[in-house]
Amino acid sequence: MENNSAHILVVDDDNRIRSLLQRFLRDNEFYVSVAKDAASAREMLKEYRFDLLIVDIMMPEESGLEFLQTLRQESNVPVIMLTAMGETADRISGLECGADDYLPKPFEPKELVLRIKSILRRAPQTDKAAVEKLNLGLCCYDMNKKELLSKQGAIIHITPVEQAMLSVLGQKSGQIFSREKLAEILGAGQSPRSIDVQITRLRKKIEKDSKNPRYLQTVRGKGYMLLPE
Repeated sequence: MENNSAHILVVDDDNRIRSLLQRFLRDNEFYVSVAKDAASAREMLKEYRFDLLIVDIMMPEESGLEFLQTLRQESNVPVIMLTAMGETADRISGLECGADDYLPKPFEPKELVLRIKSILRRAPQTDKAAVEKLNLGLCCYDMNKKELLSKQGAIIHITPVEQAMLSVLGQKSGQIFSREKLAEILGAGQSPRSIDVQITRLRKKIEKDSKNPRYLQTVRGKGYMLLPE
């Protein structure tokens, strides 16, 4: 898996930290979602698959350690813990609960990116990696190379945003993504309206009849989903 195709969830009750991490990680070409507390994170985990979580230990109602303990009962997704505390006991507690790494605040954002990339390189391959190509009728999308190819093997030009959209939708084929959620994940100035425009353009490249799409479908009132063969 390419590091910059990873979808990361940041869980922190500090609005400033969430905003800073979201912007910095997007600048490093990660897909990023955010949650303000453990409850919000748990709801997002029901809907989306993440490659790595960044979780603050000190959160109200349910701490990061408590959240991690319940998470580990059903998921092995890599987790980096953040905390303002520097005591060895807190670090040990996080690792004992199943954290993959631990970074005390304040930290250098570049160090965080390096740690993320290191964890992703050694993380077990998941079902996302098992799907290497998405068959889309007259063309296919290579999830590893991030290339749209005709059946004859010719490269079909797609923009970076279209590439990112196919990668995000392809990771969860058949799952509905709202326009707002796609805009949040893709970042780079996207809005629900711009997502509609990108979808229209992408359909013209992958659909035999873009006005009656077979693969990139609209779910009325909910959003979009990709249904490869």
